Amino acid sequence: MTPATPETSASDPAAPAKSKDHHLRFHKTHAHLNSTFGSDTFALKAEAFARFFGTPTFLGAQTLIVLLWVGANVAGFTHFDVYPFILLNLAFSLQSAYAAPLILLAQTRQAARDKANADADAEHREALAMANEHRLADAAKNSAMMLELLEQNTRLTELTKALTERIENLTVEMHDHFVKKPSA
Repeated sequence: MTPATPETSASDPAAPAKSKDHHLRFHKTHAHLNSTFGSDTFALKAEAFARFFGTPTFLGAQTLIVLLWVGANVAGFTHFDVYPFILLNLAFSLQSAYAAPLILLAQTRQAARDKANADADAEHREALAMANEHRLADAAKNSAMMLELLEQNTRLTELTKALTERIENLTVEMHDHFVKKPSA
């Protein structure tokens, strides 16, 4: 694949011409993978929820809730979930039932995005390598042309020198022929 140039971008509407994200042109074919769960409201909330599970805020909040829950039931402030805290275990099971699939889905889609980005990067590297080969070929062609021009220039310079010497010799001969020296 050749890199998009101003000439090719006129014939290819997918190739951006001098746009600020021209360097991302190889990633455009994988743009549908950008949102992990899709682009609707549920998808955006699900992705935010899955991302929130790995944050220190979530772990701190969950630890605080568990400590308050256990502390309130052990201290006797409330008796809705006494030891062995079956309701708390049920809440953790419910949380795991929803968290695990969301996290797995996020990981699967992230792996797909990573692979697509790696493929796009490989395509970009290939395009750069091909462009570099073209530049090297053009440089070699220009070098060969310059060498040929230098050789022509050298031949012309040698020819000019030979002609100048011949003219000088002829001038001396003509001068000697027309201007005779008196004999002594």
